[in-house]
Amino acid sequence: MTAPQRIGPYAIERLLGVGSFATVWLGYDPVLDAHVAIKVLAENWSHDLRVRERFRDEFRLLRRLEHERLVRVHAVGELPDGRPYAVLAWADGGSLRDRLAAGPMSGPTALRLLGEVCAGVTVLHRHGVVHRDLTPGNILFRSVGARPGTERVLIADLGLAKALAAASGLTARAGTPGYMAPEQDDPGAVIDTRADVYGLGRLGIRLLAADPVRLGSDPSASALRLRDGVPVGVAAVLIRATAQQPTDRYPDAAALHAALDRATNPVRQQPAARRPYRLPLAGAAVVAVAVLGGAGAEPGGTGSGRPDGTYTAGPLTVALPEGWSAAGATWAGQYGLDGEAEPALVMSPQPRRWAADPRVPGAFVGFSATTAARTTPVGFLAERTHGDCTSAPARTTWQAGVEWTVVAYQCDRGRPRIVESAGRHPGRGALLYVQIAPPADAAPDFVDTLLAGVRVR
Repeated sequence: MTAPQRIGPYAIERLLGVGSFATVWLGYDPVLDAHVAIKVLAENWSHDLRVRERFRDEFRLLRRLEHERLVRVHAVGELPDGRPYAVLAWADGGSLRDRLAAGPMSGPTALRLLGEVCAGVTVLHRHGVVHRDLTPGNILFRSVGARPGTERVLIADLGLAKALAAASGLTARAGTPGYMAPEQDDPGAVIDTRADVYGLGRLGIRLLAADPVRLGSDPSASALRLRDGVPVGVAAVLIRATAQQPTDRYPDAAALHAALDRATNPVRQQPAARRPYRLPLAGAAVVAVAVLGGAGAEPGGTGSGRPDGTYTAGPLTVALPEGWSAAGATWAGQYGLDGEAEPALVMSPQPRRWAADPRVPGAFVGFSATTAARTTPVGFLAERTHGDCTSAPARTTWQAGVEWTVVAYQCDRGRPRIVESAGRHPGRGALLYVQIAPPADAAPDFVDTLLAGVRVR
């Protein structure tokens, strides 16, 4: 293959890789004095309109999500022959496939890496996106900061990624053998976040098993022997993640990540901790919640309504708007240091329908100490953007002793308005999160009034 001298304004230095649909070159940007990766659609696919559109979709999706755990898109363009290309941030640390080929890494290092990959896939799942091709070649490393050896794990190659609502039918038959969930080979299957859980589990087996080559696609707990330095409880987590039936797996990457954390840090869990019921992700309600911003409610929590128009679930008490009721829940994928799912509730005129029916207003209220330990309210909201909507500038409001950051979105499809809000509770040091779909005829102060009614015992 002859290397082009230039692609657009970028000087080409060398070939980085060749795939089924694209070629990736290392380019140099003289204006910014920086290297970039340039992904060009393969010539033999340039006349296939379906492939061209999928190629462009990858970079539209990356641009919409724009997250530090995903490969960043700098620009897009077309070659003189009409082939599209995308200019990406260069992952100078190479791929996980390269590192595995160079030799094994220590068990603790591999376990930490698997956690970082789970965190990256969680970003996709929060935005209602299934990757569907999680392999070592799609896990990249990029140097960050001035300190040598400091790097970030990136999720790459979203060419097969689909929104949850569209990841079914003929689009399901795609992926890499060995990492592809069994249902991805079924042309009639509905593909959801549990397909990525399977891929993450297979990736975990490749990283952590003492002899991954000898393991088949459905290893038993007794056959899965882990490498030195990996807690024995991790084996059961990987077995569940790679279950043949989607309903037997963890519901999403966040839940898998939490399970790995509990297995790695057993002091955090209580031996008799109650395991909340997990709602399968095939239902439209859960899909709708994921698309709205990644907040997930799991049934099984308890709560009580009061004559004064309030509702209490765990430490949360809310004042209900007129005509609304509430349902206690737990926050899917969010776990406290005791191993219990963290508390949440849903309130709406129809709590069981609000996530699935865009015509029904409502709100999700969550409470998380572990999230407050890793990020700020502003940082948390930055993870929950709505790429298909237009956002107003963030504002702050003090309600019931909490400083809330509030971002409102206007959307052309689905719910016309979504409001994301988060604040740190001063007494408990935990993060409060409220996602609101206001009524169509809501008063201007509806959001602030609702936030003022959120209390923590």
